[in-house]
Amino acid sequence: MVGAVLVKDGRIIGEGWHRRHGALHAEAEAVKAALDQGISPEAADLYCTLEPCCFTAPEKHQPPCTGLITKHGIKRVYIANLDPNPKVSGKGVDILTKAGITVSTGLCAAMGEDLNRAFFTFHRLHRPYIHLKMAQTLDGRIAAPDGSSRWITDEAARRMVHRLRACYDAVLVGSGTALADDPELTVRLVKGRNPHRIILDSHLALPLTAKVLSALEPEKNIIIHSDDADERKAGELRSFGVKLIPVKKDHGKIGISLHEVLKALAELRIQSVLVEGGARVYSSFLREGLWDRLWLFTAPIMIGGGVSAVADLGLTSMGEALRFNGTFRHVAQQTLFEADRVDA
Repeated sequence: MVGAVLVKDGRIIGEGWHRRHGALHAEAEAVKAALDQGISPEAADLYCTLEPCCFTAPEKHQPPCTGLITKHGIKRVYIANLDPNPKVSGKGVDILTKAGITVSTGLCAAMGEDLNRAFFTFHRLHRPYIHLKMAQTLDGRIAAPDGSSRWITDEAARRMVHRLRACYDAVLVGSGTALADDPELTVRLVKGRNPHRIILDSHLALPLTAKVLSALEPEKNIIIHSDDADERKAGELRSFGVKLIPVKKDHGKIGISLHEVLKALAELRIQSVLVEGGARVYSSFLREGLWDRLWLFTAPIMIGGGVSAVADLGLTSMGEALRFNGTFRHVAQQTLFEADRVDA
């Protein structure tokens, strides 16, 4: 997410932001806005959230912004964050500096980090940014004894989650959730784009009648399974347009290696994933330390039994407990706990 502002003689002469893949970059939009008003960007100051790009590639539809900046005689550039993409990563600053442009970095850096946390995580850790979204009862259950979980939260919370889905590249559930809830995993309660829909299904147990298979944009369906799954069933699923990804078997709770799952998703250029269930999947991400943000909704209901929100984490003492430094807020009738992972 990149924004840019051009300032000249103490006033803003152009603003821009990168609206979508393939569209004008933020810097180019800001320059165009100034030129459309008949104002030259020469000797102006440019403020941008991310280091201007400096390379060409087949996947890029726009030219490098460093060339645009030097061409129009911009005098100073203020950058919130350097780009962690190795194709840029300081090279953009070097090009501008060698062109005689004064460059300052770190302006509002913390805000920039928060804005682009998925992008930064993807390039720094070579895996998608992982956001765990959980919803539980007051007594810590995510499903009743019969497996039903609709609805623990009210419509206000569900609308919030649909809005969140639209912000992520993909939403992910385990086969247990897919079988019990038969979810569509689409954005319906708000306006927004549908994410990729990922199901961890080591044995390809998903029935061909599952709602997710008949959802819009079938090419966004991805099933990740163990490399010894039934090939006949795999062929049937492919006939629905599903992308199947085999990964190594794992003797853990979900039957496949999460590290291999995230590696495969990174190869697909999926930068952010919203994990929506179930307990074994949540627990696997927590146990492996493969998460970045946690949302836990707690609804004012009790069922006295059923499926616990978190399964075995492999811990044996209170001293090993996972501890979170987060905040609480109310969402209609629910309490929402939010926390970011902080490495020791």
